[in-house]
Amino acid sequence: MPYPQFDRKKIRVKTLSMRENKVNIEKDYVRLNQKSENYSELFNIRVNEVIARIQNARNKNAPVMLTFGAHSIKNGLGPVIIKLMEQGWLTHLATNGAGIIHDWEFAFLGESSEDVRGNVERGEFGIWQETGYFINLAIIVGAFEGKGYGESVGSMVEKEGVEIPSEKKLRQIAENSDKNMLDQASAALDLLNTMKQFEIEPGWLKIPFPMKKYCVQAAAFKLGIPFTGHPMIGHDIIYTHPLNSCSAIGRTAQRDFLTFAHSVNRLENGVYMSVGSAVMSPMIFEKSLSMAQNLHIQHGKHIDNHYMLIVDLAKSEWDWQKNGEPPPSDPGYYLRYLKTFSRMGGTMNYLSADNRDFLLAIYHGLNDLS
Repeated sequence: MPYPQFDRKKIRVKTLSMRENKVNIEKDYVRLNQKSENYSELFNIRVNEVIARIQNARNKNAPVMLTFGAHSIKNGLGPVIIKLMEQGWLTHLATNGAGIIHDWEFAFLGESSEDVRGNVERGEFGIWQETGYFINLAIIVGAFEGKGYGESVGSMVEKEGVEIPSEKKLRQIAENSDKNMLDQASAALDLLNTMKQFEIEPGWLKIPFPMKKYCVQAAAFKLGIPFTGHPMIGHDIIYTHPLNSCSAIGRTAQRDFLTFAHSVNRLENGVYMSVGSAVMSPMIFEKSLSMAQNLHIQHGKHIDNHYMLIVDLAKSEWDWQKNGEPPPSDPGYYLRYLKTFSRMGGTMNYLSADNRDFLLAIYHGLNDLS
C-alpha cells in the first residue's frame, strides 16, 4: 500500500509581491567599476595564476568552467558574470537550484532572499505564486522542448514568455511516437496533464521581466553558452508549489548533468573554478570526471593537464598532500574532489576569499587583456 502523501493543492499560496526581501538587485548589484578589497599576497598569486590559465585555455580552445553557489547570485554578481561571458572568457556556467531561483526572481521582481526563519514559522517560506508557477512551468515546457534545466528558465526570461503547444499536438506526439521518441512522448503527457489540471491555454504566454539585464541564465541563453542547473529534489522552494513536476525536473536536470559532463570531458588544458559551492560542485564534478576518464582511457589517453581553483569563505588549514582527506571538522572536508583530483595530475589550489572579491579581481584582470 502506498505511503500517504502531502497534498500541495491545499496550500494557500501568496503572490510574490507580498513578500519582504533582503536584496534589491538595482541597489545591491556589484558594479563593474568596483575593485576587490582583498589585497593579500596569496589572493593576488591565485588570481594572477588563474587569469593566466584562463587566457591559455582560450588560446587552446579548452573549456573555462565556472561553478558557483547561490550566494554568487544573491550577492549581486550577475553583471560581473555576464560581462565575463560577453567577453568570451567563460564557456560553461553551473549552479544549484537556489542559484536558478534567485537569478529568476531578480529578473522578474528585482528582489530576492526572504526571511527563512520568520516565514517558516508563519507557514509562508517558499510558498509564492509567481516563483513556483512560472519556474515550474518553464521546466515542464522545457522538458517537452528538449531543453536542460538552466536553459529552460533562461529561455523563459530572455524571450519573456513561453510557447504552450496545443492539446492536439501533444496528443499526436504521445500517440504516434516511435521507440526513439518515447522520452518526448512522456514529456508531452506531463505537459498535457499540467495544462489540464491548471487550465493553461495553448499559445504564447507573455511574462514580463523588467530586470532581465541582471539575469545570468538569460544572458547565457542569448549568448549560446551552457548554463546548467543541478537541483536536488525537495531542496528548493519551487517544490512547494502544486504545479511542480519532478519528472520534468528529472528530464531537464539529466540533460544538464550530461552537458556538464561533456564540458569536463574536454577539460584537458582547461580551467575549472568552483566558487562557494561545497556540496553540489564536488558531487557532479567527481562523477563527470570519472566518466570522462573512462572514455579517455579507452583510447589510451588521460585528462591530466588542467587547472582547478576552489574558492570559498571557509579557511582550510589541512595539508592535502601530506594527510589526504581532512576530517569533517575541517571546511575542506566537503570538497571531496580535491582528493580525487590530486591523484590525476594537473594543478589544484584552494583559496579562502569572498566571491565578490574573487570574481571582481578575475574580471578586471581579464578585462585588461581584452
